[in-house]
Amino acid sequence: MRHVWTLTLFRLRLAMRNRAFLVFGIIIPLIFLFLFSAVFASKGGPAVAYVLASVLAMSVMGSFWGLSQQLVIFREQGILRRFRLAPIGAGTMLSSSILSNLILMVPGIAAEIAVARWVLHMDALGNLLSVFVLAGLGAVTFATLGLVVASVANSMMETQVINQLLWLSFLLLSGVAIPLPSLPVWLQKLALYLPATYLVTGLERALIEFVPLSRLGAELASLGGSSILAFFVCQQIFRWEPEEKMPRQAKLWVAAALVPFLLLGVWETQQGGRLTEARSILRSTFAERPAQRSAPADSPAQPNQP
Repeated sequence: MRHVWTLTLFRLRLAMRNRAFLVFGIIIPLIFLFLFSAVFASKGGPAVAYVLASVLAMSVMGSFWGLSQQLVIFREQGILRRFRLAPIGAGTMLSSSILSNLILMVPGIAAEIAVARWVLHMDALGNLLSVFVLAGLGAVTFATLGLVVASVANSMMETQVINQLLWLSFLLLSGVAIPLPSLPVWLQKLALYLPATYLVTGLERALIEFVPLSRLGAELASLGGSSILAFFVCQQIFRWEPEEKMPRQAKLWVAAALVPFLLLGVWETQQGGRLTEARSILRSTFAERPAQRSAPADSPAQPNQP
């Protein structure tokens, strides 16, 4: 545990010296929040919470992109080779990557929630405990999935290609860029097999419906189960040297990390109500509010003119 914390502090110092952390971790998500709110939630209210759920999910999923590229760079530049000479195993290296990413995510998430509430006039903060637990668990999940990609890819070019394909599917099919109920029915059913879908729908329920953790069992189970499996897979296929060959059973290990979402997707497709609830949240959030009367309800009626 001491080695994990030492490596975590080392990674935190590196991140704080890099201006890219401030830009991509805080500034760009806030730009998206203002942009989406101006287009879809200009009048404030619950629509801001709906937009905030998408922006929070986008910020959380950023760990998938960042950690995969960072690990490949470390391997290609021989940095991992130096760590291997120390008494550090693959589990220690992977744990420090996930922990540092989790710590760095907190300021950005807090800033987005604060801006949505006090600048963009969101009605309420929602269930903050559920929001932060989902965001933290989601960050761990996408970080471990990113580390799986980094362990499989042989070069930075391969990593970028895989990341682009997966990232676009997460953005377009999970409800981040396009509301899930607005997609064709067959794409909605396909989205039930993606980890990002459970993160987005869980955040929407926590922010708009104030859902407690006790009612987010499916989201917590899918994200948590995938995190554990993906971390175990990373340990099995982790490579210190760029010349190391992938073991033959690597593809089977990678497929194992997706088992929780495959099982949950089958169950949701057959008898789950996630899509129905997503449609209900969308309709209630953007429903027309009744216009207020210009005169108070208790004001005396005007006499009829002759």
